[in-house]
Amino acid sequence: MSKQSQIQLIDSHTAGEPTRVVVSGGPTPPTKGTVAARDFLKKEADWLRTSMLHEPRGFEAMVGAFLCEPDDERCITGVVFFNNTGYLGMCIHGTIGVIETLAYQKKISAGTHLLETPVGTVSATLHQNGKVTVNNVPSFRHQKDVTVSVPTHGEIKGDIAWAGNWFFLIQGQGPEVCRANIDELTDFACAVREALDESEHRGSDGSLVDHIEIFGEPEARVEANSQNFVLCPGKAYDRSPCGTGFSAKLACLAADGKLSEGEDWVQAGILGASFSGRFERNGEEGIIPIVTGEAFITGETHLLCLPDDPYRFGSGG
Repeated sequence: MSKQSQIQLIDSHTAGEPTRVVVSGGPTPPTKGTVAARDFLKKEADWLRTSMLHEPRGFEAMVGAFLCEPDDERCITGVVFFNNTGYLGMCIHGTIGVIETLAYQKKISAGTHLLETPVGTVSATLHQNGKVTVNNVPSFRHQKDVTVSVPTHGEIKGDIAWAGNWFFLIQGQGPEVCRANIDELTDFACAVREALDESEHRGSDGSLVDHIEIFGEPEARVEANSQNFVLCPGKAYDRSPCGTGFSAKLACLAADGKLSEGEDWVQAGILGASFSGRFERNGEEGIIPIVTGEAFITGETHLLCLPDDPYRFGSGG
């Protein structure tokens, strides 16, 4: 990247969780498609991720979105999501942020739009009121009542589910799910993640289960069916209710017969903001999660990587 090069970024947040979208000036993948773009970024241009998300420009909770030419010609764009430690399969809060960003640029208007991700094509409906509804990739519960031994907390039981990322969902164990307990919840989730990594339990594709999701009753100030705390890869907690984590929750509720097709569920995050959701059946065991939230633009900037700056690619890059 030359001294004069500039990459245009637009920032937003969805229920408190930030998204940083590359809207122009980024590296160009040699072929179209989001899988090819993700692999290109990983191998040839990971400096973009670290420059955007590591300090001094970013911080651990920020998620990046790289727009690219999709394989699927029906899609308005392809998008590759990434965080402080690597690349994500899918990100609903980020998808809502991308849609709000494209609307802010006047590239799209209200209506339903398709986006290609490395794990499949999703639809996003921009409503007249500014909210966005995302139909996620097919989601399912892989294993129920998996037990892992956590040295600091004993036996912890949870479900493993796929919703564009792999989740371990824990109900009613560990610290109380409330904003005052963020530090304790982080420590607990980290311990569970380490124990899960050391166990034989994996996703159905053999992948590590890298998101830990803890559920509890909503705080008194929160109007929702449930409140969660989600620890993402990189040890950053999700400020939003985590759209893919919510999707995994819907898959488990559907598998247990605790929520009917088309029935609404309100999921609050650790800060108290909420997403609403429901699901459609997708075969005997899977569902299509449908999640609604809202994003807000917070800024525009140009990323500069000056050659004499020792942290031009991030202090951790």
